Amino acid sequence: MNSIHQQQSEDNHQDLSAQDAVQKIRELVKKAQTCFFCTSLSTGGFHHARPMSVQQVDDAGNLWFLSADDSQKNQEVIEDHAVSLFFQGSAHSGFLQLNGTAAVSRDRSKIQELWNPIIKTWFTGGVDDPRITVIKVAPTDGYYWDTKHGNAIAGLKMMVGALLGKTMDDSIEGSLRL
Repeated sequence: MNSIHQQQSEDNHQDLSAQDAVQKIRELVKKAQTCFFCTSLSTGGFHHARPMSVQQVDDAGNLWFLSADDSQKNQEVIEDHAVSLFFQGSAHSGFLQLNGTAAVSRDRSKIQELWNPIIKTWFTGGVDDPRITVIKVAPTDGYYWDTKHGNAIAGLKMMVGALLGKTMDDSIEGSLRL
């Protein structure tokens, strides 16, 4: 049986590394803004997942989060640095999965840099709340699924393909290596 990839004339696979991978991460994280942050991966037990907002993706591709020092997540990251992040930019595109290493710190200058007034919802003491910590996730690898030309073009190609009985998929996917 032919796979969907063999039924279309367009190339829809592109692995990315180094700065190309960082650029794709930045693009997809900007679409999604939040992820499921998964911990306890190396323990062999139950994996914990919770929604988290990315505060920044730096030039090296590191993802930065603010978190409470008394959270279960922080304790899990301290015990097991391996994490996975899952992003969904829209119902049809902008999917990203990253594996990486997380570290918790109390870097005051980074907290100041990442601070946004809406975060006071969780840290009522403001930017100087003593519970605030920074989590840095340094991704090692991952995988992405997206559209080449945006959701409108992808939708149009799907409709035309359905009318013609031809696969006209505008998707692109591939591995990420940092």
